[in-house]
Amino acid sequence: MNVLDFAHSFFGDPAHWHGYDGIPTRLVEHLTYSLEALLVAAVVALPVGLVTGHYGRGGNALALIATAGRALPSFGLLVLMFIWLGFGLVPVMIPLVVLAVPPILVTTYEAMRSVDPSPVDAARGMGMSEARVLFQVEVPVALPLILSGLRTAAIQIISTATIAAYVSLGGLGRYIIDGLYQRDYEKVVGGATLVAALALVTLALFWAVSRLTVSRGVRGSA
Repeated sequence: MNVLDFAHSFFGDPAHWHGYDGIPTRLVEHLTYSLEALLVAAVVALPVGLVTGHYGRGGNALALIATAGRALPSFGLLVLMFIWLGFGLVPVMIPLVVLAVPPILVTTYEAMRSVDPSPVDAARGMGMSEARVLFQVEVPVALPLILSGLRTAAIQIISTATIAAYVSLGGLGRYIIDGLYQRDYEKVVGGATLVAALALVTLALFWAVSRLTVSRGVRGSA
């Protein structure tokens, strides 16, 4: 059998669409892990990236943090957290958040630094507060790049959230891990296909969000 045959057999089996191990259940679990990790990473990284980019300070420190975060192996960090904290969702969230923070942090900083200083200076000359300059002048212009950082982080999280299955949690990684253990390659191919499809849907979702939130003028100049 080839990959297409494995995928057809997996998705054509009604047993894979019902129960605790069904595709809808595993998909919801995977989305839950991914959304929670992305939300935590955004809450941590976005404010730091916005403020440091606005004032133009801390770029070297952010680059160092990003390099360190990217260098950490997600699976190794998962095992370490599992040994330290025990069973639960927190040991899974930590490596996913660590993975997602660098692209959000660095891209947000670079997005803010790429804003044309002329309208920023004009806004300050009109007496606008720093908060209004940040959110009314800089963020709308920087939004496409900020969204690209969030998009990159989301894709990385979705692809890596399969590691939750290594510590007996759910998600789409359950098919891959169980399939490898059982030598059931239908499950392996099915799980990998679902993760890839979810990543593509996420790309489409961010494209739609960008079209809705970024002004035409900014899109045209990007």
